[in-house]
Amino acid sequence: MTDSKYFTTTKKGEIFELKAELNSDKKEKKKEAVKKVIASMTVGKDVSALFADVVNCMQTDNLELKKLVYLYLMNYAKTQPDVAIISVNTFVRDCEDPNPLIRALAVRTMGCIRVDKITEYLCEPLRKCLKDEDPYVRKTAAVCVAKLHDINAQLVEDQGFLDALKDLLSDSNPMVVANAVAAISEILETSDTAQSSLEMNSNTINKLLTALNECTEWGQVFILDSISNYNPKDDKEAQSICERVTPRLAHANAAVVLSAVKVIMKYMEILDINSDTVTMLVKKLSPPLVTLLSAEPEIQYVALRNINLIVQKRPDILKTEMKVFFVKYNDPIYVKLEKLDIMIRLTNQGNIAQVLAELKEYAAEVDVDFVRKSVRAIGRCAIKVEQAAERCVGTLLDLIQTKVNYVVQEAIVVIKDIFRKYPNKYESIIATLCENLDTLDEPEARASMIWIIGEYAERIDNADELLESFLEGFQDENTQVQLQLLTAIVKLFLKRPTDTQELVQQVLSLATQDSDNPDLRDRGYIYWRLLSTDPAAAKEVVLAEKPLISEETDLIEPTLLDELICHIASLASVYHKPPNAFVEGRGTLRRSLPRNQSGEAPLGETAAAAPAAPVQQPTVIPGVDSLIGDLLDMDLGGPTPYQQQQMMNQMPPSAPAAQPQGAIDLLGEGLDNLLGGGGGGLDSLGGLSDIFGSVSQSSFYTPPQEVWLAANKGKGLELTGTYARRNKQIFMELTFTNKAMQPMMGFAIQFNKNSFGLQPASPLQIQSPLPPNQSASVSLPLNTQGQVQKMDPLTTIQVAVKNNIGVFYYSCQVPMHVLFVEEGEMDKKDFLASWKEIPAQNEVQSTINNVQHNADTVSQKLRNNNVFTIAKRNVEGQDMLYQSLSLTNGIRVLAELKIQPGMSNFTLSLKSRVQDICPAIQQAFDGILHN
Repeated sequence: MTDSKYFTTTKKGEIFELKAELNSDKKEKKKEAVKKVIASMTVGKDVSALFADVVNCMQTDNLELKKLVYLYLMNYAKTQPDVAIISVNTFVRDCEDPNPLIRALAVRTMGCIRVDKITEYLCEPLRKCLKDEDPYVRKTAAVCVAKLHDINAQLVEDQGFLDALKDLLSDSNPMVVANAVAAISEILETSDTAQSSLEMNSNTINKLLTALNECTEWGQVFILDSISNYNPKDDKEAQSICERVTPRLAHANAAVVLSAVKVIMKYMEILDINSDTVTMLVKKLSPPLVTLLSAEPEIQYVALRNINLIVQKRPDILKTEMKVFFVKYNDPIYVKLEKLDIMIRLTNQGNIAQVLAELKEYAAEVDVDFVRKSVRAIGRCAIKVEQAAERCVGTLLDLIQTKVNYVVQEAIVVIKDIFRKYPNKYESIIATLCENLDTLDEPEARASMIWIIGEYAERIDNADELLESFLEGFQDENTQVQLQLLTAIVKLFLKRPTDTQELVQQVLSLATQDSDNPDLRDRGYIYWRLLSTDPAAAKEVVLAEKPLISEETDLIEPTLLDELICHIASLASVYHKPPNAFVEGRGTLRRSLPRNQSGEAPLGETAAAAPAAPVQQPTVIPGVDSLIGDLLDMDLGGPTPYQQQQMMNQMPPSAPAAQPQGAIDLLGEGLDNLLGGGGGGLDSLGGLSDIFGSVSQSSFYTPPQEVWLAANKGKGLELTGTYARRNKQIFMELTFTNKAMQPMMGFAIQFNKNSFGLQPASPLQIQSPLPPNQSASVSLPLNTQGQVQKMDPLTTIQVAVKNNIGVFYYSCQVPMHVLFVEEGEMDKKDFLASWKEIPAQNEVQSTINNVQHNADTVSQKLRNNNVFTIAKRNVEGQDMLYQSLSLTNGIRVLAELKIQPGMSNFTLSLKSRVQDICPAIQQAFDGILHN
């Protein structure tokens, strides 16, 4: 009978029976009892009460029983550390057992027990096992070093385990080498200090390449990943490594193949692009990638996501392999969509006819999502290959004639883009498009059709009637459609003003008076004012010539693409996101492709280079950010005081003093006098800044300075300070006071490792020498690129200050809110999804007492400190604020603030995947609301 019998029992009160069996004298009975305990533990029963009894079973020669007891120990040692310490002697003894399996088992189990007390006893056995005569023990010990480093990094570095690990790279057994490489990679991911000890060199890489041929497949993956992180000295070394890695492309395991592809892709950057080596490598990369597409669908999908990156970086690798990306009838939808994307990337003038024929077939499939994507792909082909645009438009018209609703709608969306790319070329098809107006029910298709009618209104006789038909249900339309309809009718009015006045007045009225959407209202008011003040200017703005759309709108940004190429064969290459975007709370090292032979750095590294001579920047369409910047730079308050004075000086003496336009004084005495200000000139907001607070950054809460280092501890140096945040940067505001009898000079400052990696961004610059009884203040900019170590409490910063008298140490608490970043605002949908995803047990609730604010002022106060209100609603008379914030290390926190009008006690609920930060966040809310 198999061991499944242990999982079928449903008896109650069996703990006492097991206890008796575990203490039995019969070895067989004891083993059976331990198996039952492990079975109960596996299905989720709490058997921690048997801890001492199970530990007593450790002293046995039976390997199977020992494995079971060790498994139990790994699971429960953390909850029972005091009892677990009893087992240490057995572990130490087992590490010297004649049987290598028991030695390896003992050291592996000790590494898995994350209890500090046991960790101290692990060092000596681990040191012996790293030099054990048996390779199985050595390879197990190598992995154990990485586990120990995760528990106590400082201990590993102090005890010299990093050097021992590096020595294992020269081991005669390839599996030991592979495990040593895996351990080193893991340590380097989490530690900056280990970089110098574990740095790879040419000799090490040679040893790894030698071991590569004899390793298991996963050992090969570890070694290839490690080689990919090495930067060769010159192109000769890169070429040599590529030659030795190339045979791995023929491996049966997909992970080995992709890891080899990653190494070659990275090293090709170093080689001369025109060299024979690169040409040969490009040819060799194609067959293995094609072979991956004959594997299971899941492996195909991972391969396709990686191929998508590879063809964006080097399209020539697969330029002749278009046919392998043609969709099969039995492909899962996720494989079909990915193949379609790669087909478009590989499309060129030579294969467009073949691709179009395929896409037309796909558009007749039954899977709606796939059909939509196929129709869009035809449009992308038209935009990418100009010579084939006419044929693509013809294919789209054929599809419109099928009258299949979703096909027609997708076709109209892509035709709009074709019109943007090739203006005044294919407008003859507009009549065909207008025939299908009644069938459009999707917002994007309706918006596209409205754009076409507005853009070519002068060519469509009944354009006003068509737009009027959309206007009838204006309030029920999607925002995208409403905005497009507003713009289209204004375009129509500017092209045919005589017969469309009533229509434009109707749409402006609907947009500005009957709508509660701020985007729509704002656009309506802008158009209204443009049309009423200067129709000629309106015509120039609204009917301006539009820039042509680019060929590939969905290409990954070059810097990100280079980083993702370095992460081929990992989750990052499947998500198409860098690791730090989905590995929360762990700052991963950003990777980039090495420099090529000409010394040219990849995009993104140029910032570190010496400043080049200014060059003429090409004209580009401004992004949203720069447009907002332009609007904020506008002088809304009329002329500045200086300009007003100049105007007054230029006026003839007899002329009455006119009010400057844009700053009309409706209150007689002027806004400044009303608010108690002097009779000075207006500021750049026409005096309004007095109402909203003089400048935005002064409303950020900066705690008062406190004494961090008293004079009696600093040998006469007294140091007071606080933390502030300005212009997206954290500052340490310091005041140095010399209370000694001699001048002080040679000041310097250093931070210890801390929870958020805070460190000075520049050297301390302070008046030197600082005479006796004098003070000097300095703002020290900080960044978060230092070494990270969890502190208790989290916000503790340990600092060393040095001067000519000595070195002084102090610790202070950084207010959590200075770590709140300006990019913490979430979209409503994302907020809701995140709130649901975070488990309910992660929610922490507290009360903030004696707050004299209402919901609006609370929201504004918190927003000034980078806590963003996502939504506000009233439930049974209570105001509920839903808020989000982000820390410098990427951790997100969601908050719900309940405010009872008339009450001064608020209830704060916090949710985060990292619960440790919640107490500090509560403190931050309390500090902000009471300042």
